[in-house]
Amino acid sequence: MGNYIIIGGSSGIGLALVKELIQAGNQVSVLSREARELTSLPGVKHYSVDISEENPAFPELEGPIDGLAYCPGTINLRPFTSLKVHDFEQDWNVNLLGAVKAIKQYLPHLKKSESASVVLFSTVAVQTGMPYHASVAASKGAIEGLTKSLAAELAPKIRVNAIAPSLTDTPLAARLLGNETRVAQAQERNPLHKVGTAEEVAKAAYYLLSKDASWVSGQIMHVDGGMSTLKN
Repeated sequence: MGNYIIIGGSSGIGLALVKELIQAGNQVSVLSREARELTSLPGVKHYSVDISEENPAFPELEGPIDGLAYCPGTINLRPFTSLKVHDFEQDWNVNLLGAVKAIKQYLPHLKKSESASVVLFSTVAVQTGMPYHASVAASKGAIEGLTKSLAAELAPKIRVNAIAPSLTDTPLAARLLGNETRVAQAQERNPLHKVGTAEEVAKAAYYLLSKDASWVSGQIMHVDGGMSTLKN
């Protein structure tokens, strides 16, 4: 049994990951603004934290932490000419700086673990240029750089990896999948002709957090239906 901390684990991929961890008998602390259905899950402690604040109210935790996953994200898709500097700043704050704050806060606890792991989230749009993704891809590209830099700096004690999904059916993506026509269009664009699920991405994150991935670090895992490498 391990001790894990999930940032943004009250919905979508984060929530699916929490369920994977507790099903395996782990203790999980979740930091998010709202608890939502976490209140009905055994073995979960919820702390109300707004990671977008300059100084989030991180709880003081005790003992070693075996894994940390940072799940908050943004989908701010607009033409570059419509994006304001504030949009870039907002995406940067949520996608990158929030992760930096969380890792800095709990790094001493991660160092106490015999086998610790950090999992971050990027997007397929970093490797595969896509229109209207300038802001989110810029901040997620920084996540990929952070992943590899930290993986080198924290080795061999702590592993650091990232997952780069394609469009996934989560509350964050609801406006992009709001009706059957949009879902069909998204499926058609994907080489496997499907939209990913939160559970599929969460299983990849669970693997990277687990000791089964003890020889995996500094990697960007593409869980994207082939979007980053295949022509449809």
